[in-house]
Amino acid sequence: MVTPLKTLMGFSVYLNVQLKFYNLPFTKDEKDNFVKEEPKSKSYFKEWYGAREFLNREPRYCLWLGSTTPKELRSMPNVLERVKAVKEFRQSSKSAGTRKIAKIPTRFHVENMPNSNYLVIPRVSSENRKYIPIGYMKPSEMSSDALLIVTTGTKYNFGILESNVHMAWVRIVAGRLKSDYRYSGHIVYNNFPWPTVDERQHDKIAETAQGILDARNLYPDSSLADLYDPLTMPIELQKAHEANDKAVLQAYGLKPSATEAEIVQHLFKMYEKLTAKADK
Repeated sequence: MVTPLKTLMGFSVYLNVQLKFYNLPFTKDEKDNFVKEEPKSKSYFKEWYGAREFLNREPRYCLWLGSTTPKELRSMPNVLERVKAVKEFRQSSKSAGTRKIAKIPTRFHVENMPNSNYLVIPRVSSENRKYIPIGYMKPSEMSSDALLIVTTGTKYNFGILESNVHMAWVRIVAGRLKSDYRYSGHIVYNNFPWPTVDERQHDKIAETAQGILDARNLYPDSSLADLYDPLTMPIELQKAHEANDKAVLQAYGLKPSATEAEIVQHLFKMYEKLTAKADK
């Protein structure tokens, strides 16, 4: 049997006050201009993604100095000036926790940086999309708290989360920002009932999940926003999702023809059983 994913999502948080002093995140032009003035800083820039950047494939840039040596820092006066500003800001804070980390001005206040590829789920996504575009990011790419992180996200996990079963749960449970879905780690993800599957079912969902990724890769010039627009979603991607939906429905013991109302009813029955066990 395969153990369902139960780990709580971690969030990478970059505080606005800190971004102010580091002048983060940089646009591409801002990054390029900074590098012209401080050429040695080039290797310390990483791509930075919020939900908008992730969905539109338009990264901004983050100056990450956590592994910089004192000698390297002193050789970059423009960078050092920003580090000094962070240190002074933290020292003047009313928060004891913030004053404490004034000792490490090259580090972010909160850090959660996976060591391998990880899944991300945009906190906010258009209700016009049939699926929330979920995807993988690399350890070298940094995310804001506008993306929720699943550090143990396998292809199987991706397949479940990118299915119509999970979306039926989202449409009932998730909050709204205006009319768009507002995904929550605590409310949506942590309460979602995962199926109990055997090895064959697990492998089938991993296979159909890879099919979704392969279909996306057929269009390297298109962003997730392009691919998941109801008017422009490629037929290959539609078919890949249909195959994944079928595999996930079967894992839940549901017919391929199950309606969304039937899916929701089934999920809430599972949820009731899970909570009943937890209360004992």
